[in-house]
Order: sequence, then structure tokens, then C-alpha cells
Amino acid sequence: MHSSLNRAQAVFGFFTTVALFVAGFAALSVFLYPADNAKTEVEVRNVQVIKGRPNYYSTKKEEYAQFRFDLDADLSPLFNWNTKQLFVYVFASYSSSDKESSLVPSSESIIWDTIISAPASPYSWDSLRERFFPAKSSAAKKSRSASSKNKSKKEPAAPGVLRLRGQRGKYQISDITGKMAERSNVTLSVGWNVQPWVGALWWSPGSGAVPRTAGQAGSSKPFDFPAVKGSKNAAAKEAAASEGQKGTASAV
Repeated sequence: MHSSLNRAQAVFGFFTTVALFVAGFAALSVFLYPADNAKTEVEVRNVQVIKGRPNYYSTKKEEYAQFRFDLDADLSPLFNWNTKQLFVYVFASYSSSDKESSLVPSSESIIWDTIISAPASPYSWDSLRERFFPAKSSAAKKSRSASSKNKSKKEPAAPGVLRLRGQRGKYQISDITGKMAERSNVTLSVGWNVQPWVGALWWSPGSGAVPRTAGQAGSSKPFDFPAVKGSKNAAAKEAAASEGQKGTASAV
């Protein structure tokens, strides 16, 4: 006759076997739900190159770039039963040197990111707790009634749908040389990382990591970094642009 310890070990072993089987099935089941309709578009609204201390711990002044951009994204196809959250980021690709050369590789720096959590499942812990053990305080009831009224008036947007206008980048970018002004062929691109409850991390197409999801990871048109804000070159370019506009207006 088996002892209590042997029975407990057998039950625990059977439980871990079943849990691993269910986790493996959940990880492989995402292949039955292909995410091929994700689309993103990004455009530059404004970019400035400033000379100063980009961080409080910087020991010297250097040139750094700040961005404002427009972002349209529909990443709702990336959400399924195994999606925990989605990490979305916008990064800038630019030349690693202030000298134009085809042999110099490009650098990539993230300028903005966000985390989009998956909508709550009816079988999640919070949903079950709210269902079987509802809050008894009147304040909680009032807040729930107010939220239900707001939801009835306006349907919430699908998870992963973003529409940003004039969004300011969270992070400024700099270079080891301390110079960023007037570099050419700069682009902004969108990337994402699907973080599941169990299984592998899925990356956006073109990221270089595997495995990758399908979809369209948008990129902006190439542009150039302007001259340092407040410098003579920037003032000269602004004056030339204003004169060109006046000439066009007078000709019309």
C-alpha cells in the first residue's frame, strides 16, 4: 500500500504532465489563428535637432533629435486567446556617421513605445471574483453603474487600434560622436512584439527576429535631420524658405 507521500507525488506528477500538455497545445494553437491583417502607417510631423544635455547625467553638451509623428495602426488581428499583451514601438533609422558613405551601417533607436494589454477574459481571475464575490460598497456600485452607462453610450475601440496625431516621442536620440544635424536618409518605422501567456514571442515583419507575424509594418518617407535649432545654418535655411514662398506668392 502506497504512503501518503507517494500518492502526493503521483498526483503532482500527473498535474504537471497535464499542465505541460495544455500549455503546449495553447502555444501551438496560435498557428490556427494567423494574424496577417495587421497594418500600421507612420509619418513625420516635426523633427528638431537641439544642442544641449539630453539627460540629467550628461557631462557635456551634444546634439540630439526630438520627433513628433502621426501614427495609424490596426493591430487587433494580433490578439487571440493566448495573447497577454502587445508591445508597440516606433524607431528611427539613420546613418551611423555624419559622413555620407555606403559602407557605414545604419543605426536604429526607439523614440516611442507603449504596452497594450489584452481585454479581460470572462474566465480571468478579476472577472470571476467580480461575478461570485461582488463588491458591497456603494461607491463601487456607483462606479460600476457609471462605467456601464459610459460603455452603453460609446462602444470601446478594439484592442490594438491606435490613431495618434502630433505624438511627441518619449525618447530623444543622440550619437556617440555628439553630432546629429543634417544627416540624410532618416526614416521612422513601426514594430511590435506579441507577448503570449505561454509560448514564443512573435515579432513584426522586417525586425530580423524569429518567429515573425505577417502584416504590414509601416515606414515613413526618407527625410533629413535639420540644422541645429538656433544655429546660423538653421536661420539661413529658414530665410531662404521664406524668400522662396514670397517669390512664389508674388509670381502668382
